[in-house]
Amino acid sequence: MSLFAAFSICRVAKDVAGIAGNVFAFGLFVSPIPTFRRIMRNGSTEMFSGLPYIYSLLNCLICLWYGTPLISADNLLITTVNSIGAVFQFVYIILFLMYAEKAKKVRMFGLLLAVLGVFAIILFGSLQINDALTRRFFVGFLSCASLISMFASPLFIIKLVIQTKSVEFMPFYLSLSTFLMSTSFLLYGIFNNDAFIYVPNGIGTILGLIQLILYFYFESKSRENSREPLIVSYA
Repeated sequence: MSLFAAFSICRVAKDVAGIAGNVFAFGLFVSPIPTFRRIMRNGSTEMFSGLPYIYSLLNCLICLWYGTPLISADNLLITTVNSIGAVFQFVYIILFLMYAEKAKKVRMFGLLLAVLGVFAIILFGSLQINDALTRRFFVGFLSCASLISMFASPLFIIKLVIQTKSVEFMPFYLSLSTFLMSTSFLLYGIFNNDAFIYVPNGIGTILGLIQLILYFYFESKSRENSREPLIVSYA
């Protein structure tokens, strides 16, 4: 196989992995819709927190900026997935603000302004760096740190599942989407030789796999217990 043919195969494989990652990420982006249907139906945010959407917006904005040609070359699919993600998170935040009580609304609006301010500082600060490689490393480290902390957030759920021996608070399709998306972008990063993509998504793949293993383990345990015959004693 010629070097050109091998390079062409890698490019095709990278694009396929990136497109798959976009598709699986869409499953994650739409997962809060049932929550917001409930919020809109009840006219209140109840005990729901808006922090996950604030943090996800910041993560999407940083990764979107990393994927642009001004920061890293040939990462269009990183830009597309995070552009879509940012739009979803922004819509969720607006809906949350519409139905939140006054105190929560003020706090959420302040956090939204803070996120936009932080992103503006990152954007304009990185543009002040003349050396393209240094600029890429600066934004790349920020996006990598943001992704790793996002993927680490399910550690609380994993601990809860182990403690309660129940998968009630760990939806299967959410865990599956996380695993498939992380795996897709892990391969994308490897084919594109981009450590700022494959390192955090490699961690996400491992954590997603752990969630799936725990899900099937405790789900099978639950089914086994439900099949056990009841012992009725008569006094």
